[in-house]
Amino acid sequence: MGKLISTKGMPQEEWLKYRQKGIGGSDAGAICGVNPYSTALKIYQDKTSAEPEILDSESMRQGRDLEEYVARRFMEATGKKVRRSNFMYQHDSYPFMLADIDRMVVGEDAGLECKTASAFSADKWKDDTVPEHYILQCMHYMAVTGTSAWYIAVVLLGKEFKWKKIERDEEMIHDLIKIEQDFWFGHVIPRIMPEPDGSKEYDELLNHYFHTARKASTIPLVGFDGKLARRQEILSLTEKLETEKAKIDQELKLYLADTEAAESAKYRVFWTNTTTNRLDSRLLKTEHPEIYDRYSKTMPGRRFSVRAIA
Repeated sequence: MGKLISTKGMPQEEWLKYRQKGIGGSDAGAICGVNPYSTALKIYQDKTSAEPEILDSESMRQGRDLEEYVARRFMEATGKKVRRSNFMYQHDSYPFMLADIDRMVVGEDAGLECKTASAFSADKWKDDTVPEHYILQCMHYMAVTGTSAWYIAVVLLGKEFKWKKIERDEEMIHDLIKIEQDFWFGHVIPRIMPEPDGSKEYDELLNHYFHTARKASTIPLVGFDGKLARRQEILSLTEKLETEKAKIDQELKLYLADTEAAESAKYRVFWTNTTTNRLDSRLLKTEHPEIYDRYSKTMPGRRFSVRAIA
């Protein structure tokens, strides 16, 4: 285990730039596809962007502010002592693997990860269960630091405190290192986006990187005929399902007539009154073209379409 740099007193912007130099423990679950709050694509964006994105939220702030409280609760519950670790660590053999850990356990070959979660997330921790992406985070830390175990402690806000010891699993660590290595050298270093996942975020990233067509020529379309045929089937099926859904909605509206709501033992249906203000851009352009031009903004973009050739 090598110490990459001291993080004591380090500004957040500098800390985020160091995190871009490798894969951290909180990245592991997303890269493996088991983090419900992040994706491999998001990690790719974070690692390849020119400037690291500074994100903050109330839940993130509470997590930082309550870290010391969680550590104290852990010491009270276990009788163990922990100490801060004000360093970012780096794997000796895989320098792209980094670890910015919460605490080390005094007198043990182990560390501690402190978590907070809302009471609504309590079911994810029931029956001595630890969410999978947190287990991978702890395995990542064990891989980087060479420790034999890692503790995880969580305060379920307003509900309870829990902790668990996670033993080192060499097979899992071996697989995790392989996945992270493939991601780092297969995507981050060569700037190759991860495989499409159908998400809105993936579309946004494609539009960001390829917002303008720079080549007017047509290239051969190789290897997509099967997928395009399936796409046509999906469109046809979607159209049928949308029509069926619209028919059900119309039947419900006809049943409600001028009533606002209806309910059964299983469902409640609402058809409520709303008021919407919309800008008539066509009228604005006709009557006040100078105002329309002043507040209009030209946005570059591309229109995607697929046409079948008879």
